[in-house]
Amino acid sequence: MADAEIASLELPKVKADLIVAQRECYARRLTHAAKWAAEMSKALEVKVDPRGLQEPEQAEDFWDEYDAYVLAMSYFDLKEYDRAVHCLRDCQSPKPYFLRLYSLYMSDQKRKADNVRDSNAQLEPFENEVLKILQTELAEKYVKKKLDGYGLYLYGVVLAKLDIHTLAMNIFVESISMEPLNWAAWMELARLISDKEMLMSLKLPQHWIKLLFMAKVYMELQLHDEALLIYKAFMDKGFSQSAYIVAQGAVTYHDMREVDQAVLMFKLLEGMDPYRMENMDIYSNLLYVKEKKSDLAHLAHRCCTINKYCVETCCVIGNYYSLRSQHEKSILYFQRALKLNANYISAWTLMGHEYMAMKNTSAAIQAYRRSIEVDKRDYRAWYGLGQTYEILKMPSYSLYYYRKAQALKPNDSRMVVALGECYQKVERLQEAKKCFWKAHCLGDAQAIALVKLANLYEMLNEKEQAFQAFTEYINQADRLLIHNHEDLSQAYKYLASYHIAHKNWDEAYAAAQKCTEFTETREEAKSMLRNIQTQRGQEEAGPSVSMHIDDSMDSIAQVDQLTGGAARTFGRVTPVNLKFTP
Repeated sequence: MADAEIASLELPKVKADLIVAQRECYARRLTHAAKWAAEMSKALEVKVDPRGLQEPEQAEDFWDEYDAYVLAMSYFDLKEYDRAVHCLRDCQSPKPYFLRLYSLYMSDQKRKADNVRDSNAQLEPFENEVLKILQTELAEKYVKKKLDGYGLYLYGVVLAKLDIHTLAMNIFVESISMEPLNWAAWMELARLISDKEMLMSLKLPQHWIKLLFMAKVYMELQLHDEALLIYKAFMDKGFSQSAYIVAQGAVTYHDMREVDQAVLMFKLLEGMDPYRMENMDIYSNLLYVKEKKSDLAHLAHRCCTINKYCVETCCVIGNYYSLRSQHEKSILYFQRALKLNANYISAWTLMGHEYMAMKNTSAAIQAYRRSIEVDKRDYRAWYGLGQTYEILKMPSYSLYYYRKAQALKPNDSRMVVALGECYQKVERLQEAKKCFWKAHCLGDAQAIALVKLANLYEMLNEKEQAFQAFTEYINQADRLLIHNHEDLSQAYKYLASYHIAHKNWDEAYAAAQKCTEFTETREEAKSMLRNIQTQRGQEEAGPSVSMHIDDSMDSIAQVDQLTGGAARTFGRVTPVNLKFTP
């Protein structure tokens, strides 16, 4: 459905919308939304005369306040937010009014960030007096229906900051309905959506920009295929040169753990926009996973050349030092990133990983918790907390955090395996079995779910299920070229024992022979092979052997009665010799 809607888009109309969006967002100093609109417009190779696009009519009082408004914009651009507020203190027309309240909001956010940097605080709550003042004023205007779409957007932002999420969502929907070209409102709304049902329940305007919003939410909800479908359709329609679309595709492949495809997309992005810094931290994560030291060093150098003092550069350098196992230096750069932006989630999470590598569990827990406070949907932080408490041998705590991580990323087999291991430690074995089986069905990225399931079956003495699981694990190992000697040796050992018990001598011999290839089971395998040869020889002698043995034993018994037991020594030897009787 989405690709059909995108295919029917009128590109000149889309281009005109983007030009207007850039003008209106920038006039209110919503710079990120303005930049997004300008980049999307530039990527769309359609000719539209900007001069032909009518500016919205301004009320008479706006022109009376024009000088103050222009001066306040200059103050805002120089981050002199308090001066902008003071300059616009008497203004009431929509644009200057919005800029005054937005400057007050930005001044408050800057002051909070500076306090964190100055005090090096970790989780200190801040007073929200300014936000409450803004909430009160905007609520009064809202009741009187005196807020335009951008004023509603700011009201929603304040409510979200105060954790009044349900009302914030409703306000953002109203804002978008009035001003669908404000990309900032769409992004704020996306942060509040926790599941697909919530997304589908929203009454959003039918506008082409809604499709990009849906793709963004699908990414956040780990619905990667749906997100990629939309991004590919936009690229096919005419946005193939959009840095935003390509970057979103690369990030989606990263989240899907399609590492090679994600790297290709980032290389394409690098060629299109070599000075782009957004998402370079994610690119560095991919190079880290692939252990591409030289590529990561090149990326770190390039980022330093472009902008030495930005969070992405610090994060890239932190990953570079981490790959070189220089964890102290890595932490130093993640801390620098947090001084630039205390709410930079990636730095908190990656710093937690570094503390874990240094076995500093208390510092790791603090970092992961800070990440969760900034964004409760950061599954990496929840997973990191689960690992930390697992190391501390606190499985009940670990179980709680793993369940949170798995709920956020339900189709990631790593989360499900970790949850299964935790259930096993707290002796909830039925849940553990379900987790290991689900991880196997999801693809089992680490190729360990089957062997864990098989070991659990073996522990519970469920022999048939264990046999099937070990057999499937060996088949999987052959397909995926798995070389985990400990797990493979145990799997072949179990199969050999199983086949011996069922007198499947050929299969037992083959499995035991495989066991000799592993140092862990070599000696046991030799004993198994001797046992198989002995038992197979006895079976191959056939029914006549049993008859000879029985007859012989009867004769021995008779002699024994006559001689008082003198034939017992003979009785030990005779049956052994009889098995060679033709």
